[in-house]
Amino acid sequence: MGSNSVNRRDVMKRAAAAGLIAVPAVGALSSCATGGDDGDKAEKGKKSKKNPLGVKEDAALQVYIFNGGYGDKYAQFVTDMYHDKYPKAKPDQKATEKIATQVQPKLVKGDPPDVVNNSGADNMNAGKLIKNKQAADLTELLDAPSWDDPDTKVRDTFVPGVVEMGAFGTDGCYQLNIASTIYGNWYSEKMLSETLETEYPKTWDEMLAVCKKAKSKGIHGWTYPGGHPRYMLFSMFGMFAQAGGREVIEAMDYLEPGAWKHDAVKSVFEAFEELVAKKYVLTGFDGKEAHIEMQTAWTKGKAVFVPDGSWVENEAKDTTPKGFGMAVGATPSLDKSDKMPFGTLYAPPGEPFMVPAKAQNLQGGMEWLRMMFSKKASQNLFKEVSSIPVVKGAIDGMDLPPGVASSQKAIKAAGKNVVICFWKEWYREMFDQDFNNVMGKFMLGDMSVKQALDTMDKAAARIAKDPDVERVKRS
Repeated sequence: MGSNSVNRRDVMKRAAAAGLIAVPAVGALSSCATGGDDGDKAEKGKKSKKNPLGVKEDAALQVYIFNGGYGDKYAQFVTDMYHDKYPKAKPDQKATEKIATQVQPKLVKGDPPDVVNNSGADNMNAGKLIKNKQAADLTELLDAPSWDDPDTKVRDTFVPGVVEMGAFGTDGCYQLNIASTIYGNWYSEKMLSETLETEYPKTWDEMLAVCKKAKSKGIHGWTYPGGHPRYMLFSMFGMFAQAGGREVIEAMDYLEPGAWKHDAVKSVFEAFEELVAKKYVLTGFDGKEAHIEMQTAWTKGKAVFVPDGSWVENEAKDTTPKGFGMAVGATPSLDKSDKMPFGTLYAPPGEPFMVPAKAQNLQGGMEWLRMMFSKKASQNLFKEVSSIPVVKGAIDGMDLPPGVASSQKAIKAAGKNVVICFWKEWYREMFDQDFNNVMGKFMLGDMSVKQALDTMDKAAARIAKDPDVERVKRS
């Protein structure tokens, strides 16, 4: 496979409305796989106002859900909605932690499920699926009437970034995320206000001061999962953008030479190097459940800040004490030369869903997603897992737990200063392996800033030259 040249101007137009940069097209592709025959696809039903996608009412429906931090109850709610509308379909839902292991063989055979929650450590390479034409284009769903308002298209119910992330640099859309993921520095309001008698730091000097004060009380300023050191990106990425502007993170997405050696990136690494040097970081947590071990230490008061995503409130609920006051803070400013203001937030849509191209009930799969993006299902998602749905206004007026309330406040404060790390999604090898290995050494003080940046720069160059990797090129 050669490189795919996509006109940057066309891609940027799709992202401009959301204030986002363009997505690299298809990442980390290996040799093409082949699918089986089409199987016995369900015939389309008759389209009507009540059935805008033309779902065949008695066609079976199979849904695969990743059984991770969100569980699968929120999805069963939608499957039950589908059963209520199409009782003859007898929809079946399966939960698993091994999406790729269980679903990939079905895709190859040409007998896949109709909806796939392509999430978790064992997820499928979405870019490869798109290249191999194994993922359905969801444009028909996006242009269909929304579940709640027949005069509003599904695409118009989303917060910015949802369609852009699913486009993969194409004119279609192959994956849709259901929740807004808020990344940043998670902390306990109670610890800051009562134990440390301070406020959330808005500058890096203030961050160092908080860590110094915490250390005097026997508390580490930071911790992270030693088994998954790539979590550090959740706190560092916003600082990359804040220090150097969107052009820096865009250069990373386009795998441009020297992007990782930019002064802004260097300054962020140097800031975290100081945390390590001053022994403000609690290390360890190298087990299979490293992130859970880290979060438990944090909720027990052993550290002030952790790099995490908004799923943490649900994932750590069993160990979070009453009155903890879970909150998220945007990355502190380094100095007055920062290109973007304090409050810049790394907040991409998360928890992806797709419909296989060879799904036997493709129309039913899209209908299931149309239901998922209803306000009713979105509110249930929030109630079940405390995550912010991507449907605009879905949780307005509802009682919010501390972490969600803090996330909503952070999003509002960020305004247009929301950034998304596309290279993490489309060039997974860079995140899961290269960045993970670099941070594993860096956070233990075993790798210098120069060595870290040189390594990442070489990793980007390697991927850019790989003939099996398709990526967006600048026009």
